Amino acid sequence: MTLTDRVRFTRSTVKALGESVRANAKGVRARRRAQIDAQITTYDPLDPGTIAEPHQAYRRLHAGDRVHYNPKRFLWILSRLDDVREAARNDTALSSADGPARTRFRAPILVSTDGDKHARLRRQVLPAFTKAALESWRPIINQLAGETVRDVLNNPGCDMVQRLAIPMPVGLIAQLLGVPDTDVDDFRRWSQASVQITDLALTTHGVRKLVGALSGSWAMHRYFRRQFAVGGLKGSNTILGRLLAENRDGSLTDIELFYFAMLLLLAGNETTTNLLGGMVATLAAHPEQFDLVRTDHDLIPMTIEELLRYLSPAQHIYRTALTDYRVGDVTIPAGARVMLSVGAANRDPLVFNEPDEFWVKRNPTQHIAFGFGAHLCIGAQLTRMEAQAVLRELATHVSRISIIGEPQWSTTSLLRGPTRLRVQLTPA
Repeated sequence: MTLTDRVRFTRSTVKALGESVRANAKGVRARRRAQIDAQITTYDPLDPGTIAEPHQAYRRLHAGDRVHYNPKRFLWILSRLDDVREAARNDTALSSADGPARTRFRAPILVSTDGDKHARLRRQVLPAFTKAALESWRPIINQLAGETVRDVLNNPGCDMVQRLAIPMPVGLIAQLLGVPDTDVDDFRRWSQASVQITDLALTTHGVRKLVGALSGSWAMHRYFRRQFAVGGLKGSNTILGRLLAENRDGSLTDIELFYFAMLLLLAGNETTTNLLGGMVATLAAHPEQFDLVRTDHDLIPMTIEELLRYLSPAQHIYRTALTDYRVGDVTIPAGARVMLSVGAANRDPLVFNEPDEFWVKRNPTQHIAFGFGAHLCIGAQLTRMEAQAVLRELATHVSRISIIGEPQWSTTSLLRGPTRLRVQLTPA
């Protein structure tokens, strides 16, 4: 990797940061000028207490109006399932171009594009997620699930986040991207640093996290550029190998392939880790529900859907209003930053009976844990396959899950899951 490449990479990042700062300042000015006709709320998605326990706050949102506005954050909030689904679907009025996090940050990746550009990028990467492609990776998923569950079984009292919830998706993504076993430790370190960009904030602490995220991203960028240069991925049964085979005309550039690898990390790594960790914590807290799955493995797919609804590993997504956007009697002004609360929508009492209860037989087909509309998560089936494989191993080989000590949960508003969870698995 040449110095010129590194300068170009850094300049593009700095340019994106500059655009982010300008866009946020412009949005604040627009919101200050706008007339607020929504219900004013003190609900703050960035409050540490709310992040630690968001569900009581969601209940308060549901008890109020359809649209809330937080003047401290200049943030418009949608929390009801129908409103969130419609807003996620309407990408002509509510844009994804400023990124899925609260702070606006533009990047040329699938989650930050709309319209024709989004459709083109999605078509280009779809070959990596066909039914045949997914089925070809099932043996890898099953093997990793078996290995990680056995590791937790053989180490009573261990932190299952470090032993299972992180290694499972990182190990899978490493194999799918063609990272050899000798490089997996480096890859894991880079990927854990890179995903911190999802919690970007324009603060001193946020800048420090951003530096770490950019260091991880740069190391990853250099690694994959080297792989592309030597041609090691061509003809391989990896995601990038398949995409190279499908794009012989060169329509996908090296940088677009790299951005796709990063997207797979951001969308398929952290959220899956949160789902797996949350699944173990939830099954430990509801042993009677776990027993139902143990006696009937046909409940496994339905249980994963209920876990996705109940946990909502991705708690919120953000949009920018391109025009005045009407929700009921409220007009959200053009330029406003709008939070679509996935976590609240998945516990909407107008849709789900006793939404704060966990029932493996609920079959919550309306949940939007993977988004909705054009931006429905392209790796949703891959995450489902991982979670189902791990749950099948637990239901087969474990009779009881016990939590040791006090679990620690993530402290970011965007993603939610355990960061430390010591467990003891009782063998079946």
